[in-house]
Amino acid sequence: MKIVVLKFGGTSVGSIKKIKNVAKIIKAYHKKRYKLIVVSSAMSGVTNELVKKSKDISDNFSSSEYDVLVSSGEQVACSLIAARLIHIGLKSRSWLSWQIPIMTEGYHKNSKINLINKNKILNYLKKGGIPIVTGFQGINENERITTIGRGGSDASAIMLAKFFKAERCVIYTDVEGVYTTDPNKLKKAKKIKIISYEEMLEMASLGAKVMQPVSIQDARLNRIDIEVKSSFIKKSGTLITKRKNITKNKIITGLSSTQNDAKVTLVGVKDKPGVAAMIFKPLSKNLINVDMVVQNISANGKETDLTFTIKREDLSKTKKIISENKNINYRRLLFDKNVSKVSIIGVGMVATPGVTFRMFQALASQKINIQVISTSEIKISVLISSKNVKKALITLHKEFKLER
Repeated sequence: MKIVVLKFGGTSVGSIKKIKNVAKIIKAYHKKRYKLIVVSSAMSGVTNELVKKSKDISDNFSSSEYDVLVSSGEQVACSLIAARLIHIGLKSRSWLSWQIPIMTEGYHKNSKINLINKNKILNYLKKGGIPIVTGFQGINENERITTIGRGGSDASAIMLAKFFKAERCVIYTDVEGVYTTDPNKLKKAKKIKIISYEEMLEMASLGAKVMQPVSIQDARLNRIDIEVKSSFIKKSGTLITKRKNITKNKIITGLSSTQNDAKVTLVGVKDKPGVAAMIFKPLSKNLINVDMVVQNISANGKETDLTFTIKREDLSKTKKIISENKNINYRRLLFDKNVSKVSIIGVGMVATPGVTFRMFQALASQKINIQVISTSEIKISVLISSKNVKKALITLHKEFKLER
């Protein structure tokens, strides 16, 4: 049985006209004799409206009832898709997560799928039906509805592809695929035909909004090939796959940049064993994610300057936590919210010397000062002034010939 999983995002099902278009896409696959499992998000804007209602009702809305509330958006979209398919002569019905069931574990609002019962869906597929499955949700051992966090519908599609051993998982969205950098920031950005899980994971983690990192990680762990393509334009998209399927590795595959970073510097910290842990422990307890970290030791070895980055929205909370931390001594506390992280990503840099030099030289040629540096096997990130982001992207895109 050749099974293909198709997932449609909120923008793809954002209106009745768009849902009719989705039905045409599904019918085209059906004509090719694929057995289809369709996953849908809620119509664009619906989940946000439901979240707003929860906040209007209560400042402390029950997390289990929250999941019941926000999961209703997918139910509406799936019903509309199934009804349209029936209208155009295809056998279809909506399937809610509890009807399959899709079993999850973990906390409400952020559960993970751990088991999908295949029997009912397989029987329906054998009878020629097209199941339309609610994404973003499942049920727990207590038979309560759960949701699976940001990017949840993508994760649903990937896990369905895993359990049903699908040939492909196609994520339909409002963009044509993954680009070398954000096309809204750089007009010369080019669509990437094929990209490794590792590269896509770095790009998603560093600001690319096509897919959430957790969904890419699920695909990588389960070796599910993903094609990302537009539901509005009939063009090939971007294939996300394992490294060995990529025959031609570019040195650099893509660039990413962030818009919501802030830099924190503690000047003249009294250096002693465990001081970094004393600084970061209360931040961790308050769910503040620390990203880039650099530490400089003074000549006499008694003081250190410690710089790190956080999300801009966590700046006020971070100021308060550090100021109230009695376990550390420092001379000054500095903050800068006008910074951004620019990164180059590519598996090809592993075997190519001189990439770091080329990046730094290209930025220096445009008089762009680097404040903080962090690296991994396939990524180099630099922190720069936010006003220089566009100039940096243009320069690096040209330096690594990504427009070709």
